[in-house]
Amino acid sequence: MKYITRPQLRQLIEQWFKEDIGDGDHTSLSCIPADAQGCQQLIIKEEGILAGVEVAQEVINYFDPELRVEVFLNDGAHVRPGDIAFRVYGKVISLLQVERTMLNIMQRMSGIATTAHRYQSLIDDTNCKVLDTRKTTPGLRLLEKEAVAIGGGTNHRIGLYDMILLKDNHVDFAGSITNAISRAQQYCKRKNKDLRIEIEVRNLNELQEALDTNGADRIMLDNFTPEQTKPAVDIVREWEKQHGRHIEIESSGGITLDTIRDYALAGVDFVSVGALTHSVKSLDMSFKAVKKL
Repeated sequence: MKYITRPQLRQLIEQWFKEDIGDGDHTSLSCIPADAQGCQQLIIKEEGILAGVEVAQEVINYFDPELRVEVFLNDGAHVRPGDIAFRVYGKVISLLQVERTMLNIMQRMSGIATTAHRYQSLIDDTNCKVLDTRKTTPGLRLLEKEAVAIGGGTNHRIGLYDMILLKDNHVDFAGSITNAISRAQQYCKRKNKDLRIEIEVRNLNELQEALDTNGADRIMLDNFTPEQTKPAVDIVREWEKQHGRHIEIESSGGITLDTIRDYALAGVDFVSVGALTHSVKSLDMSFKAVKKL
């Protein structure tokens, strides 16, 4: 797991089971003998990219360390309907109680990984990378970022603490592009922070001001069309030749599967897509009893 530690994950898992089981799984307890043993397997029902296998193993082990997991497919595998990702053996009541929590996480992570793969595969022959955003589910950000990476996408900043991203509201409250960048530079120097600075621009005038300030590591072209993006990229690349310094360029704002390639071909380094996490469809799968092995 790339970002989340096992202690952090276990805290989450504890909350997930409190939410789901409460004072007991009365359905299973009422009809399944306490000592009954069995097996369930995770069956893929839709083509996509598998993600969350490591997390699923942590969920299962946390709930009942005596359950045994036999893994057939790992995170990042390209799966198709009918594939078996893993089987779990042990107490039937434990299998039934971990089922929904484990599936919820695996389906969501696999849906995100699949979506990231779809976007990135459209521009794999370019130098452009698909970025995620902070538009994540509260409490699940680290797992959703993990899923993006598993699917072949690239993680942007994890939170507000690991990069300075000066967006339109920061610029408006600061008074100008120049003020926002200059104050960010001063802050990093004062606090002895080695943070990259990105500035969002809304038009070519703001782009030129950002370049004149000469303090950003990355410029985000917000809501530029592909046709508007190409001349903006040309301006930045010409500035680079004159100043001998590279500035990364990111496109953002309503970019879809239909338009991402146009942005990549315009020459940007990154395309950020909030849809990787904020409106993704979970990958269909089920956890079914195995009657005969």
